[in-house]
Amino acid sequence: MTADSRQNTRRAILAGVGLAAAAGGAWWALKRQSLVATGAGQTPAGDPVPADFWARQFDTPSGPALALSSLQGRPLLINFWATWCPPCVKEMPELDRFHREFSGQGWNVLGLAVDSPTPVKGFLAKKPVGFQIGLAGLGGTELAQELGNTAGGLPFSVLIDAQGGIRQRKMGATSFDELAAWAKAFVA
Repeated sequence: MTADSRQNTRRAILAGVGLAAAAGGAWWALKRQSLVATGAGQTPAGDPVPADFWARQFDTPSGPALALSSLQGRPLLINFWATWCPPCVKEMPELDRFHREFSGQGWNVLGLAVDSPTPVKGFLAKKPVGFQIGLAGLGGTELAQELGNTAGGLPFSVLIDAQGGIRQRKMGATSFDELAAWAKAFVA
């Protein structure tokens, strides 16, 4: 093989790699744009939670384990978050406000940290919240996927009714007004 033919082969390979990268980038941009166009990843639902959902438990920053079965039978808002996720951190006061205003109406709020214990404890020491926090670690991403987080991103919120049916899912940050509208959209 001559030097010119090797050079042409390299150029063809690089061009092919460049085209594949551009196609992948275009696919991701279109997928992201469709998520934004449909309400920033919000999807109504009606699926039941996974069969073993209520049997799970998580360590907590304060020590004792939190059994999901203790939250069964009441409406539940679960928010998957991490300390290293800016939109997650930004929405924490909104989630806390929802907890304060709706817990008297039977609502539970659970933050599942997809993070390690030390940064979560540090974060909560600076910015405490009134709702329960579970330390889900990387296993939290698997649970989030089981609950409908197909993109695997954070933050991710799921609203589960008192009967164990998934009523709302949302990829991306939420607001108090949005959460309150979810809660008012059905009778708990």
